[in-house]
Amino acid sequence: MLTQPDPAGFLPHARLRSLIAALRDRGYRCLGPAAENGAIVMRELDAEEDLPRGLQAEQGPGHYRLTQDPYHRYFAWANGPQAIKPLAFAPQESVWQVRRDAAGALQFEATPPAVQALAIIGVRACDLAALALQDAHFLRAGRVDAHYAARRERLFLVAVQCAEPAATCFCASTGDGPTPAAGYDLALAELSDGFVAAAGSDAGRAVLAALDLAPATTQQIEAVRQQGVAAAAAQTRRLPGRNLRDALMGRLEHPRWDAVAARCLACGNCTAVCPTCFCHAEMDVPALDGESSRHQRMWDSCFGESHGHLHGFNVRPDIRSRYRQWLTHKLATWHDQFGRSGCTGCGRCIAWCPVGIDLTEEAAAITEGAQP
Repeated sequence: MLTQPDPAGFLPHARLRSLIAALRDRGYRCLGPAAENGAIVMRELDAEEDLPRGLQAEQGPGHYRLTQDPYHRYFAWANGPQAIKPLAFAPQESVWQVRRDAAGALQFEATPPAVQALAIIGVRACDLAALALQDAHFLRAGRVDAHYAARRERLFLVAVQCAEPAATCFCASTGDGPTPAAGYDLALAELSDGFVAAAGSDAGRAVLAALDLAPATTQQIEAVRQQGVAAAAAQTRRLPGRNLRDALMGRLEHPRWDAVAARCLACGNCTAVCPTCFCHAEMDVPALDGESSRHQRMWDSCFGESHGHLHGFNVRPDIRSRYRQWLTHKLATWHDQFGRSGCTGCGRCIAWCPVGIDLTEEAAAITEGAQP
């Protein structure tokens, strides 16, 4: 953010509603943070007043609780359980259907998703990095996923700088935050009286031009830079390195795998909240009259017993092997697939694990003493 050649503008708090109006004028349905069931989630906004102000999220291993921000800011929370992922990679959807025609022959039909232009306000740097990894998987040359591509193409991303990282955050150690650097249409950094705003795409520049903002001052831009540096320094968790491939793959029989398996419930919470996990299962759902059937896909987890089932046996029959599969894929073999780790340091898997398993702690214990 603010490393782009475009000049930055300043959006006072009182004019935040004009941003939502400008997005709506361009046909976007606007989503933003909302407090719901004790967590911050993304929900549709009708007005600027719908954005919660003065909220923070206290997070720790197996712990998430909303608290009050004494400075009454809009974006003083780190993240909630929901990332961008479900808005591009649907948790459950039909991918095709088959019907029996009047002659009794089977007719196969695509079922493209109904897609509306969507603006998401409050995207974090860790989730932008995660979306880039989802893009690398679903938009591969020659293997583009049409459903994902249709949703992805119509996303407008308003990123915000994380000035108040949670205790579970470690994006600084993965190189993915806390200040957005790429992948956004607009980026906002909140100061006491408003936002420094920068565009990162042609669509973002058009919205910024419509807002007709005064230029951000040198002092405001410097305040944003210092805020980002301070937020990175405040993070107390970190991975022991950005490329743990060889260290982890060389310790597949480490005793720590047994220790973590004794605690893990194999509930799949970590994969559900992870912004980069893309595993899914497919199934056919026949109509009761036998005249049609829908072929559906839905999110799946490598912690589920069926995920490792092959004909006649299960390649991952116990929790130890399932946890090892998840961690080694996320932090090790993603380097083979995508040239980087599959973790962007959001910390959700730590906060939303019911027994408080800490990925950074497990990775450090298993790789301790490994040669870099």
